Amino acid sequence: MKKILVANRGEIALRVMKSVKEMGIKTAAVYSEADRDAPHVKYADEAVLLGAAPSSESYLRADKIIDACKELEVDAIHPGYGFLSESADFAHEVEQAGLIFIGPSSQSIRVMGDKLSAKEAVKKYDIPLVPGTEGAVEDVDEAIRISKEIGFPVLIKASAGGGGKGMRVVEKEEEVEEQMKMAIHEAQSSFGDGSVFIEKYVTSPRHIEVQILADKHGNIVHLFERECSVQRRHQKVIEEAPSVILTPEIREQMGKTAVDVARSCNYIGAGTVEFILDENKNFYFLEMNTRLQVEHPVTELITGFDLVKEQVKIARGEKLSFAQEDLEIRGHSIEVRVYAENPFENFLPDIGKLQVYERPHGPGVRVDDGMEAGMDIPIYYDPMISKLITYGKNREEARIRMIRACEDYRIVGLQTTLPFGKYVMEHPRFIEGDFDTHFVKKHFEPEAMKQEMPHEKEVAALLVAHLLESEKGKSAVETGTSSQVSAWKRNRV
Repeated sequence: MKKILVANRGEIALRVMKSVKEMGIKTAAVYSEADRDAPHVKYADEAVLLGAAPSSESYLRADKIIDACKELEVDAIHPGYGFLSESADFAHEVEQAGLIFIGPSSQSIRVMGDKLSAKEAVKKYDIPLVPGTEGAVEDVDEAIRISKEIGFPVLIKASAGGGGKGMRVVEKEEEVEEQMKMAIHEAQSSFGDGSVFIEKYVTSPRHIEVQILADKHGNIVHLFERECSVQRRHQKVIEEAPSVILTPEIREQMGKTAVDVARSCNYIGAGTVEFILDENKNFYFLEMNTRLQVEHPVTELITGFDLVKEQVKIARGEKLSFAQEDLEIRGHSIEVRVYAENPFENFLPDIGKLQVYERPHGPGVRVDDGMEAGMDIPIYYDPMISKLITYGKNREEARIRMIRACEDYRIVGLQTTLPFGKYVMEHPRFIEGDFDTHFVKKHFEPEAMKQEMPHEKEVAALLVAHLLESEKGKSAVETGTSSQVSAWKRNRV
């Protein structure tokens, strides 16, 4: 494998390229008009313009991506996460084009990409499932009958997709019809598939997921769990590894179950098996994400393995170089997703220019990003700016380092979730490990957080100081006292 094209953008594209470069493999980037000057484009050895800014005209154009691979004589494609990463059709087209897809087979993606077919696949391994329907439900009367049998509250869920779309909690019988119609409509518009099913709603769940790796020789291991219970709108915003609530016995059971889930669909590569854990510490299989997760760095830090490099090795046909008994948890890691969102306005996107952008540094701090000062946050894509990760010898050290990192991270020009991340780190429930997926609903108080933020005048002064410093930098460049060399070898338009 001599050259890999990363079919993605921003933070994850850059993160993949850095590991690939360390393996002595050349990289190729693709980009939209909105990302013409993005860091991932400049970092790659080669880059190809896909089209206009909307993802439907660029990052979702499988045909253009495969054409770019042929033009650049690429050996393999890494899909990152999002966009086409969980498209069985895309993986199949890559396979048909004679290219290596750095991920599972198209068949595995297809089976696990549909929650109902995933449940059917894992049955033979006696995987614990949340009580619910085995197939899609279309009739309202049938939905009411099933809901009564299961017992309210219930959850109406889209069979396809994820991210909380097509998902509705129903508390009582008279809400079933309206919520079911809304779930079907949202599922259809988001995924092109309006199929929904019903399952028991676990009222105080924790969201726990297990990282697995599987090679082409039948070897499967799990790399322990991640706690992903702090969420907004059913989407994760803070993750940590390991979970503070799991006993060694439950951890072992969940790990074995995750391996069985992977085995049920002949899985190859890196994947994540998601579970919910109820108040009695009973766990139930939710779904499998057939790609690298946003929060994979916390697993890397507690295990010492680079998951991207492991993906590439598996795709090359290599056997896993370690067994389950070789793996151990070392220390603790926490990740805060830094979004261009306003936490005071229900986390609404706050698109704008990064007028000041200075990353935190110091012991135990890692920043995965794809942004630079002066860049605009495009309105066309997910508003995540970066992933801020800390590591410590224990949870308390990782938590304290995250507070310091949130304070040291300087972003001016738009609202971000950094103050929210600091708020969570300092909240007594988080410190005690006593929280569930309703943390934001139960414990988040925007006004209390606002009191901790710097005064507007201080922010304005910071911006003025930065602009003055920038002008000095420009003068230095004009007089020849500063230089910058780009790693952008070739850009095809």
